[in-house]
Amino acid sequence: MPRLLSVLNIIGFALMIFAFAFVFPMVVGLWFNDGTFFSFLAGFLLSLLLGAIPWLFTRAHQRELRARDGFLLVVLAWTVLPLVATVPLLVYFDSRGTPLQFTLAYFETMSGLTTTGATVLSGLDALPPSLNGWRASLMWLGGMGILVLAVAVLPLLGVGGSQVIRAETPGPMKDEKLTPRIASTAKGLYLVYLGISVVCWLTYWLVGMAPLDAYIHMAATVSLGGFSSRDASFAAFDSPWLEIVAMVFMVICALSFTTHFNAMREKSLRAYWRCPEAKYVLALLLIAGLGVSAFLWLSEVYPDPLAALRYGMFNTISVATTTGFANADYAGWPTAGPLLLLLLSCFTASSGSTGSGIKFLRMRLLLQQTRLELRRLIHPRIVAPIQLLGRVVETHVLLGLLAFLLLYVATVLMIHLLLVFTGLEPTTALSAALASVNNLGPGLGGVGPSANFSSLDPLQIWFCTAGMLLGRLELVTVFVLFTPGFWRH
Repeated sequence: MPRLLSVLNIIGFALMIFAFAFVFPMVVGLWFNDGTFFSFLAGFLLSLLLGAIPWLFTRAHQRELRARDGFLLVVLAWTVLPLVATVPLLVYFDSRGTPLQFTLAYFETMSGLTTTGATVLSGLDALPPSLNGWRASLMWLGGMGILVLAVAVLPLLGVGGSQVIRAETPGPMKDEKLTPRIASTAKGLYLVYLGISVVCWLTYWLVGMAPLDAYIHMAATVSLGGFSSRDASFAAFDSPWLEIVAMVFMVICALSFTTHFNAMREKSLRAYWRCPEAKYVLALLLIAGLGVSAFLWLSEVYPDPLAALRYGMFNTISVATTTGFANADYAGWPTAGPLLLLLLSCFTASSGSTGSGIKFLRMRLLLQQTRLELRRLIHPRIVAPIQLLGRVVETHVLLGLLAFLLLYVATVLMIHLLLVFTGLEPTTALSAALASVNNLGPGLGGVGPSANFSSLDPLQIWFCTAGMLLGRLELVTVFVLFTPGFWRH
């Protein structure tokens, strides 16, 4: 019980911090006079109240977190914060006389905070600017994780944050510290994230977007989230220059923020060369983008080679990095193209980036292990340990990667089967499962880039919502809560 009270104390603190996220859309609502001010005021007050009550009543239970506390805290936070975030959507649509189901509102906010970018809302072009801004803010906060921000100030409360950031940080290199103190690590990551965000926002603005549109698409780009203020996404702007800006920043944010931090600290690009992922991810994106572009040209989807390059490269980078922007309905391309894009979304993003999926580093190590096992069939006595950055990768790490891959495949298949059993067409079901677990957003078929998830029934929506949560928290963080040993002692 004391352990649960300690976690509840920090959840309350996180909710109080989260309350101030409602201030920006309140200001936007007042500026545009779009009638949403009281919707966001209600969310602000509720988040502040729901956070203050448990925080005040559990102050006596503040203590250093253990590993299991971090897992529980992260899962509860990612479940509770989207719940509070639904308030503006529910209040606004109810005030218009067109109530939004709670299931759909929770899916939308979970999609934002997990940087998935799947939506159930239509008519985004006519949605109040503050609501589009709110959806974007959820993505921006989710990109690095609201708890990482909290970790930077937790030492002020006498509560250690190392276990929280370990559970929150994506990828297999969780124990690597950028600076000696965990609070400094969190601040360093957020400074890099903020710096890239500001540059991205200004660039979108200078290239032609209105300031608010620039903010919305900046948040969707740096978080690799993919929400847009337009139903047609980037196709609505029909601007190659905006698409180039988006591609550049999607690639930047698909690389590890650890590497960005080190490059800025050393004032050298050598950090990217030393990174075990960066050069390979860049090469993969370039080769895949050119390959898809050539495929579209040879298939005469786009007879103009420049048009094929434009649409092939943009959509390849967008889907592979799990962003989910679209400047064309790629679901209508010959089947091989969309399937390749979905496959790339499974492993292209770097560990420590704002992307999701298996992550490139995991896939690299798994391929190295597979190659070694094939060699052992020929040379049974061979001794050739897997190495990374000149260090031998320990056996328990490799076994952990295999366990993760098994959980990943099992989760995608389970969600796929559940969607099929509830009546969804198999292709749409598989792409929806992959899009949810990879935090990609649009899939194929009925959930493709020209449609959205609103066609799914409530039960199917909940399956996809669970998939988004599992994917964002990298499966193990959630599944460990269902092991009997977690709750002992």
